[in-house]
This record gives sequence, C-alpha cells and structure tokens, in this order.
Amino acid sequence: MVLPLVKLGTLVLKTLSKPIAAKLKQQAAFHPKFRQKIISMAQANHRMTTTMQRRIYGHSTDVEIRPLNEEKAVQAAVDLIGELFVFTVAGAAVIFEVQRSSRSEARKEAIRKQELEELRQRDQNLAVEVELLKQKLVEIEQLAKGRGLSGLLKMKPAQTEIDKSAAV
Repeated sequence: MVLPLVKLGTLVLKTLSKPIAAKLKQQAAFHPKFRQKIISMAQANHRMTTTMQRRIYGHSTDVEIRPLNEEKAVQAAVDLIGELFVFTVAGAAVIFEVQRSSRSEARKEAIRKQELEELRQRDQNLAVEVELLKQKLVEIEQLAKGRGLSGLLKMKPAQTEIDKSAAV
C-alpha cells in the first residue's frame, strides 16, 4: 500500500514542479540584481555552448562570440533555471526512491540473515541431539550385549513348574 502512494506522491511532485518553475521564471526576470546575475550566467552559457558547437562542427574556436541581447539572455537564463528546477526535483525524487528501495532491501536482507542464523542454530542443536542419541544407543547396545535382552529390560527369568517344585 505504501509503495503506490510514494510513487503517486513522486509523480505529483514532478507535475507540480513545472508550474512552480514557470512562476520562478516569471519572477526571475523582474528583480534587478537577480536579473544581472542571470544575464551573466546566460552569456557564459551561450559562450560555452557556442564554443562546443564550433568544436563539434570543426570550425575555428578562437573567433569572438557575439553576446546575446539582454532580452534573449534573460529568456535563456530563466529557461535554464526552470529546467534546472524541474531536473533537480526529478533527481531528488529518484534519489529518494533509490534510498527507500535500498532501505527496504537492507531490511529484507537482515531478515534473511536472521532466518539463516536461526536455521544454523537449529541445525547445530539437532546435531548435538543426534550425537547424544548415538551415545545412548551405543550404551544400550553395550548393556544389551552384556546382560542379554532380559537384563536390558530388567525382567526376571520366568519360573517353570519344575523350578517351583524344586524350590519347595
């Protein structure tokens, strides 16, 4: 019952992160200090991706890369922030799920080890009991050989009619 609820909660969290990311994007463009930071982040990202693309296509990388205009930079930065937010939420959900699963597996493994240890202990107890029974059996066999069957069962020999008349 818990597993479907956790998975459903994870799905809801991922779904809710998209509108939150959109709201974050909208608000990020209006704060002046934050706006400057995201513009410089977007320009750095633009330079890096343009350089990588030029290397991939075999073009010269020592040329000057034109910066994005301010609005494109803000738009690129808020898109990046939104994607990073959604990715972070999804990554956190995956990490949570993996940790939960590993804890569950660890509990199952501990139970299996405990059961195995109980079986080993039971096996040892049975082995000790078998050894005791073997010793008792050897003792009984030795007594039986020494006394005979009637001595083992502590029976008196049966008296016959002749033995009874001789005793009188």
